[in-house]
Order: sequence, then C-alpha cells, then structure tokens
Amino acid sequence: MINIPPSPSARWSARLSRRSFLTRSGLIGCSLAASPLLTPVSFAAAPWDTRLVVIILRGGMDAIDVVQPYGDPAYAGLRSTLMGGPEHGALDLDGYFALHPALAPLMPLWKAEQLGFIHAVSTPYRNKRSHFDGQDLLEAGTPGLHQRRDGWLNRLLQVTPGVEARTAFAIGQGEMKLLQGAAPVSDWSPDAQMSLSPQAERLAGLMMEQDPLFHSALSEALDLAESTTEDAMVGAGGRMGQGPRRPRPHQRIASYAAQQLRGESRIAAFSINGWDTHNRQTGALKRALRRLSETILTLHGDLGPGIWDKTAVVAMTEFGRTVRENGTGGTDHGTGGAMVLAGGAIKGGRVHGQWPGLAEAQLFDRRDLMPTGDVRAQMGWIMRGMIGTDHQAISDVIFPGVELGSDPGLLRG
Repeated sequence: MINIPPSPSARWSARLSRRSFLTRSGLIGCSLAASPLLTPVSFAAAPWDTRLVVIILRGGMDAIDVVQPYGDPAYAGLRSTLMGGPEHGALDLDGYFALHPALAPLMPLWKAEQLGFIHAVSTPYRNKRSHFDGQDLLEAGTPGLHQRRDGWLNRLLQVTPGVEARTAFAIGQGEMKLLQGAAPVSDWSPDAQMSLSPQAERLAGLMMEQDPLFHSALSEALDLAESTTEDAMVGAGGRMGQGPRRPRPHQRIASYAAQQLRGESRIAAFSINGWDTHNRQTGALKRALRRLSETILTLHGDLGPGIWDKTAVVAMTEFGRTVRENGTGGTDHGTGGAMVLAGGAIKGGRVHGQWPGLAEAQLFDRRDLMPTGDVRAQMGWIMRGMIGTDHQAISDVIFPGVELGSDPGLLRG
C-alpha cells in the first residue's frame, strides 16, 4: 500500500445565500452544464473481478495546464499568466511534461506507476464547442450528435452476460447519460435540489452558453456552490475548531463508490465539475484539480490494496481548451484534451499518446491542441483489457464505427 498523506483542505471566504446562488446559477449558461448540484453517480454489478471507475470532468479541462508540455519550443510563447513547467512550481514528470502543482498529492501514485495521462485526445466532436453537445457526444460515444439515446457504458453492460443492477448514487436531479439504456442500473439521489427543473436549467444553458458576458461569472458560481454545500455540511458536523470537518461532497461520492466496489459492484461512473475556466483560470483550475486529487486519493485509500490493484480509474472531458490564454487569464473552448488514468491496473508513470506539437501550423484550426487520438478507442482498449470485451462488440455496438488501431498499452500486462 502506498503511503499518501491526505490532501490539504482549501478555505473559502466567499459566502452566498441559497436564494442568491440560485438566482445567479439560473443566469449563467456555462455553469449549468457543470453545476456541482447536477452531478450523478451510478454503479452496476457485473461478473468479472476487475473494477472500472469512469469520471466525467464537466466543463472542458485544460490539458495543457494540467499536463504542461514545457519541453515544447512553442509553449513559452503561448501563455504568460498560465506559464507552467518546473520553473513555475510544476512537478517534472519526464523531462518534457510537468504536472500542475495542485496534483502534487498524486505524485506518489505517479512514482508507483499507478497514475498516468493520455495527451492530445478528443471525441469526434469538432468546431461548435458547446458543453451540452460535447458532453452528449462524449457520453453517447457516437461519431455524431443525436445518433444514439443510450450511453456507451450502458451498451458495455448490454453486451456483457450476467449483469445485475446495484445501488447507484446521484447528486441532484441530473442524469448520467453515460449509463442510460436497456441494461439494469439503479440510481439514488440525496436531498440536494435545485429550484429550476432540469428542463428549465438546460434551456437557460443553451440560451446563455455562447454569451461572453456570462463567462466571467462561471468560476465564481461554481466556487460559491461548493462553499454553500460545505457550509451546510460543517453546520451538521461542527464548526471549525469544534470537531472534525465532514468530507466534502466529492470525497463522500468517492468513498461511497469504494464501498460499493469492495462488494459486488464492478463499475462506477460519476462527474467532477468546475472545469470551464474562461477567466481567472489559475484559481479555478487549482480548485477543480484539488477535487480530482482528493477523489482519486479517497478511492485509493477506501478501496484498499487488494481492490485498488485491480482497478482502473479513467477521467475524461468533453473537449480541451485553446492553447493561447485569453485576455482575462483564462482559456476558451477548444478541441484536443487529455485523459487521466489511475489505479493499480493501469500502466502509469508515463504520458501516453502522440504529442502533435504547439507550433501554429500544428494546431487544430490554428487555435486548439490537435487531437491525435480518440478517447473512444482508448476506452475501448481499457474495456478489452479489464473486462475482455470482444473487439467487434466495441467497434460495432459500444462505440459504433470507432477505429481501435493498435493496443496503446494503457494497462499492466
């Protein structure tokens, strides 16, 4: 078992009433696609011994700030506020890439080859860069929008004999489209509710998403949402200095997932939000990465060495972000992104994928990281190695039309 110290707790001074937060969140389109109150978690039991955890990073994670290509000669000229690399506090990974310092608590996993990344990957989604469409395509796993109404993880269960429903955990009223479909999956939601109906929230989001006037409030809304939730939790568990602080919502989700996976459940899927960093990315991304780090460490600790050793955690996002930072210290919706891998079953300690370069001629539309890999193909190989899923079932049913290519070597042999 790897000895990993607990992540430090972040503190917020901002406070917001529930009414004020709901008023703001109803007006901010981008945040609706990544609201902390709309985060579902689902589980399904299956007749194999390995464990698979799929995490959707809603909002578009900036891969270039998370796994920083400081060795690329064009990197230094693209970012000033968001400049990374070891000289700016990042942790060197391999002499070319460096890890964002907010993920420093995960470095013991990296050194143990139980943490890795796949760079320059994407879904087939291109050009429109809408959170809702991007997430729909990511969770449907199809080459185009509106082709399937079920999710690719549910289709995996459909082609696997002996699958049974197990308790599923969802925060808020949202649904994990990833797990929608004919295969049996059950859901559970706590009592956190939004005043707006899911239909009204989606309509507001579609109307507001492309309005730049609302982008600047995104990170604030996400942070205030989590602060409000944490205040309620502290009130139930004791104020600072009067007793231990209860785990944050994402830690509770991960702990519950681990509890299920220690039993008969074999698959867990949930979301982590707050990745839409249009402005003041330095602070917003740090907070999102802290949530991701704490989630992975909770899974690692609560699963225990016997289960963790046969677990693959795969985190993916709907699209990446622009390689150049914008005028407000953030980045805009892009194309190529990254996947995060963790667990004893993955071949970690390396950055997988084919790096395309950051020179202008190497970019997608001369603005985004060029995708050189398909997240569906990467996921297909993980399914094949973890579960033994048939090659044809992957390319015909689970991810229709995907070109799997050669084995990228993401799992331990």
